[in-house]
Amino acid sequence: MTEPRYDDLTAMFINCTLKRSPESSHTQGLVDVSAGIMRKQGVRVDVVRAIDHDIATGVWPDMTEHGAANDEWPALYQRVLAADILVIAGPIWLGDNSSVTKRVIERLYACSSLLNEQGQYAYYGRVGGCLITGNEDGLKHCAMNVLYSLQHLGYSIPPQADSGWIGEAGPGPSYLDPGSGGPENDFTNRNTTFMTWNLLHLARLLTDAGGFPAHGNQRGEWDAGCRFDFENPEYR
Repeated sequence: MTEPRYDDLTAMFINCTLKRSPESSHTQGLVDVSAGIMRKQGVRVDVVRAIDHDIATGVWPDMTEHGAANDEWPALYQRVLAADILVIAGPIWLGDNSSVTKRVIERLYACSSLLNEQGQYAYYGRVGGCLITGNEDGLKHCAMNVLYSLQHLGYSIPPQADSGWIGEAGPGPSYLDPGSGGPENDFTNRNTTFMTWNLLHLARLLTDAGGFPAHGNQRGEWDAGCRFDFENPEYR
């Protein structure tokens, strides 16, 4: 049996840390683990630190058309579309995702009504996952929010599509702090490795299939009257 190849795939990691480059980011430390596995398989990896970009607040594809003085999201969105795999990574603050994470998800949502060449919503055929870091409770809550958001927008979510590190309940050392035990933690390393390979496997399946099947989910066809076997009992 021929081993699958992944060197035609692309992945994008959006690091939603509150720290601007070049300040050290604990979240980036965990991103580097997953991205490193992908790079060993020949995957082209694009890593973005969202806070380094002027991403306007709002839920329209280009907020300069709605009063914003500047908005770098339209250019970042093109990089999102170029990726077979999208991983949202970010820290925990007060038990929840960072404000940067929330803004990125809002802007992903802003473009979710756009359609691909098959008439499906734009993110169909792509795979999503998430990485979470912190030194306080909330890892699973944050992951649930990110993964729900991604699947609602059209991303396909494989099994074990999240990983993270929080250490002992805080306050305490963060992932990359000396003596934290984060980079050596077997549970985190196992989950990050499993997540990475599951993202690759599902992206491989979807890419080989030419994307997600385009039947029963085409907005234009529905608007044109096609109902894909749907029957409303009221009109029988």
